[in-house]
Amino acid sequence: MQIDKDLILKLEKLSRLKLSDTERTEIQKDLTNIIGMVEKLQELDLTEVEPLVYVTDEVNVFRADEVKHQVDRSKALSNAPDKNEAYFKVSKVIDL
Repeated sequence: MQIDKDLILKLEKLSRLKLSDTERTEIQKDLTNIIGMVEKLQELDLTEVEPLVYVTDEVNVFRADEVKHQVDRSKALSNAPDKNEAYFKVSKVIDL
């Protein structure tokens, strides 16, 4: 992959950055080095290496969900500033 001035300008626009010419030159060098390192990794023989699925052998232990400390609906709604018979009424917060 060729890291040229056009690519740097495109990345600058996409990331909404304003870079100086010096910064563009530095980033071009850095990205070229990164691509070089990745290409170097491509040379490795990985035929005997199995893909890594999980970093550890640990297994999550989940507990069963239990309903506890349930409040009666009428009690919960008793202090609500605005409600109907079964729900809290709140202001619209998302405009679609």
